[in-house]
Amino acid sequence: MNVKNTLLKACLISLLALAGNLHAAEQPLRLGIEAAYPPFASKTPDNQIVGFDYDIGQALCAQMKVQCEWKEQEFDGLIPALKVKKVDAVISSMSMTPERLKSVDFSNRYYRIPARLVFKKGSGIVDIPAQLKGKRIGVQRATNFDRYVTEKFAPAGAEVVRYGSQNEIFLDLLGGRLDATMASSVVIDESLLKRPEGQDYEFVGPNFTEELFFGTGIGIAVPKNDPLADRFNQALAAIRADGTYDKIRQKYFDFDIYGD
Repeated sequence: MNVKNTLLKACLISLLALAGNLHAAEQPLRLGIEAAYPPFASKTPDNQIVGFDYDIGQALCAQMKVQCEWKEQEFDGLIPALKVKKVDAVISSMSMTPERLKSVDFSNRYYRIPARLVFKKGSGIVDIPAQLKGKRIGVQRATNFDRYVTEKFAPAGAEVVRYGSQNEIFLDLLGGRLDATMASSVVIDESLLKRPEGQDYEFVGPNFTEELFFGTGIGIAVPKNDPLADRFNQALAAIRADGTYDKIRQKYFDFDIYGD
């Protein structure tokens, strides 16, 4: 009788554990994103998230056979949200920098592009950073652009003006309240230079690619030592191999954003 009871108890524990695992498997994957960075992520008039980051995330979830649940957050709150487990991962054009790698892990990269400076045409800026003295340069708070401008341009006399979103920066740049901004070259090109209101502006200076500040590309952030990074890597390899990645890329860009 005792043996039977023991076996029944063991079976019951196994069934409960299986049920718990199945329940866990059904939980959606909570993905953090800042939806204010077109063409990577933005909101439609009916409040839907769209963009390259969003489509890549959806494709990865489909490949992993899990449901995505997107959690919007300002960019500077994404890593804190990840660390306190409000989200499971961050897919929001986040550079894999040495500084960030101290607190989170990353998947393999899913794209890489340089940072650029943009000024009004005719600025005469050719010597960087020497000619940036007294210039007001807008950056998105807590980004690699913020860190670079703060450490490289502020000592030369540039004034660093920090914002919650890149859209706010473009508005102040167009309104004459800023002299320049540093951001992703694609974001500047798509969200400013290709628009009618941006025709009086241009890139100034070189591509900025220093790994200490801009990392080795854009990856998916996950908590330290989380096996989710490996799952993302497998899914990324799969969507690149089957053409899904390139199909998404062509929707937004006419060049290879993945990089060498």
